[in-house]
Amino acid sequence: VCIHRVRSCSSIRFIKSKYVCVFDKSALKFSHQQRLFRTSAVSCGQIVQFKLSDIGEGITEVTVKEWYIKEGDSVSQFDSICEVQSDKASVTITSRYDGIIRKLHYSIDDIAFVGKPLVDIEIDASKGVASEEDVVETPPMSHEEHTHQEIKGHKTLATPAVRRLAMENNIKLSEVVGTGKDNRILKEDILNYLAKQTGAILPPSPKAEIVPPLRKAEAVPAAPKDKARKIPLPVSRPIAFSGKDKTEPVTGFQKAMVKTMSAALKIPHFGYSDEIDLTQLVQLREELKPLAEIRGVKLSFMPFFIKAASLGLLQYPILNASLDENCQNVTYKASHNIGVAMDTEQGLIVPNVKNVQVCSVFDIAVELNRLQSLGSAGQLGTSDLTGGTFTLSNIGTIGGTYAKAVILPPEVAIGALGKIQVLPRFNGKGEVFKAQIMNVSWSADHRIIDGATMARFSNVWKSYLENPASMLLDLK
Repeated sequence: VCIHRVRSCSSIRFIKSKYVCVFDKSALKFSHQQRLFRTSAVSCGQIVQFKLSDIGEGITEVTVKEWYIKEGDSVSQFDSICEVQSDKASVTITSRYDGIIRKLHYSIDDIAFVGKPLVDIEIDASKGVASEEDVVETPPMSHEEHTHQEIKGHKTLATPAVRRLAMENNIKLSEVVGTGKDNRILKEDILNYLAKQTGAILPPSPKAEIVPPLRKAEAVPAAPKDKARKIPLPVSRPIAFSGKDKTEPVTGFQKAMVKTMSAALKIPHFGYSDEIDLTQLVQLREELKPLAEIRGVKLSFMPFFIKAASLGLLQYPILNASLDENCQNVTYKASHNIGVAMDTEQGLIVPNVKNVQVCSVFDIAVELNRLQSLGSAGQLGTSDLTGGTFTLSNIGTIGGTYAKAVILPPEVAIGALGKIQVLPRFNGKGEVFKAQIMNVSWSADHRIIDGATMARFSNVWKSYLENPASMLLDLK
């Protein structure tokens, strides 16, 4: 067969030759040269390596906790790619590119390093959005690399719960019009989009969210509480006896605890304890709980403890300070960012309520509800976990009366709150009455705080809680 020109319709370019003896799609043999032509696929896009950029706070490595995409999925800009956890907070990584996921570089619970690729994304080469160092196969484009990241709960276009809802229903956030502040995409926007597309609303994400409690008329009657007969329930984890030692790396919040407590060993701790009669506060809280529930907020004792501490810090600002490493300078903090120790599945975390000095008790309760909801879901952001100036640890929610709290550097004081007990006490007339008693244990940095200062602060804090009406005189 004599062919002057053969045009390949799929992958072989123009071939000029004579006397082709054998024609095959995979190769062409020539009679006078016996030359073989190799076929090759022409890529319609370019592959870029999406790298983990610096997320601040000196973090160099993170643990991959969850993938929101898989190989072959299409993603758009600002779509969630994965959730990673450092020793300080959980972070959602979002996409900079529109494209198709070609490779995941890590599995769940793997350690990812800053500056290393997370995923490979195939993008349209005609758009030319990839940086030179990111391009893997095709010629690079000289554009600056941007790795967009979202810290949960801080300056986001959509909350993690909204992103999860969109992901579970295969919705691209770029196609949803946000009605919130700064075009923030709300949960209602996702549900409205679903209603328009399918005519039905799919069930929301199972992630924990703040849900307004039921009214008293709607609430299901609870079984009568009898503290005397309350028996601790066993942990519902299967116990496996393997007979072998197991070694696990220290990661996540546990790793942060190791660093913080190692630094705390350098601080000479001074301890001080006292008991607080909360009889009037218990009664006041019972009166205010229905009002808070109508507003969709759960009112605990903690907002009162926090506000009373802030009022005490106004009189003793040395307890809201920090000492430099060389012990030469003391910095008095203007903001009262009071931390609250929380026990979560990820370990001990201490988010803080910002600017308590300008917050009402209800404002503090709203913020605590938000922090507790995010903490139980493992979604607290870096801003929630950093910047604390003073800490309260309510160990009484689990049990126990006294605790020797350890100071969280660079703070200089911390308080541990015990459980509230009904105990007999004497009034001014020598009569026995039933009192609601709570014990508090303070720890202070004895390098700059003496025992008298800690005791005076505790007395001020105690007076506000034992006579909660007196707080009205000093509230701002």
